[in-house]
Amino acid sequence: MTAVVIYFSRPGENYINGRKQMISVGNTAVLAEKISHQVDVAALQLSPKLSYSDNYDEAVQQAEKEKKASARVEYEALSVDLEQVDTVFLGFPNWWGTYPQVIATFLADHDWTNKVIYPFCTHEGSAFGSSIQDLQAACPKAEIKTGLAVRGSKVARSDAAVKNWLLAYSNKA
Repeated sequence: MTAVVIYFSRPGENYINGRKQMISVGNTAVLAEKISHQVDVAALQLSPKLSYSDNYDEAVQQAEKEKKASARVEYEALSVDLEQVDTVFLGFPNWWGTYPQVIATFLADHDWTNKVIYPFCTHEGSAFGSSIQDLQAACPKAEIKTGLAVRGSKVARSDAAVKNWLLAYSNKA
């Protein structure tokens, strides 16, 4: 079984515990690294070709426009051949009730037939929103496993949650 962690994360000004704070590493990146370390697989960041603003309000407005337009958000190529991968740990922040459009573009660009996807997200109160249903609609031939949603403000303390979530994966490996 070949697995990889693929995630999108945004550093800069973030909304954490009811207020805006600057962070140098995005919350989803922190969570992705924890997962990568525990399952001992590579973690690859999905980077949009045009970066989002470090300003929270500007990034939120851009994400809203992209979602409303169902925009294709182009991303830098990843150093993995997904045809050789059967399990993807897919991470993203919950933006506007689902995954960001860069994730939607990535999903549309690949064949997910017979792949297993373990979704994980960071949020500040909305958990996955509709992203699991959206993921099932975007990847109907993939097996979507139970996801892990972690508050961005709690990612630093999420080791036990990650370990417990990964028990299902390690029992299948």
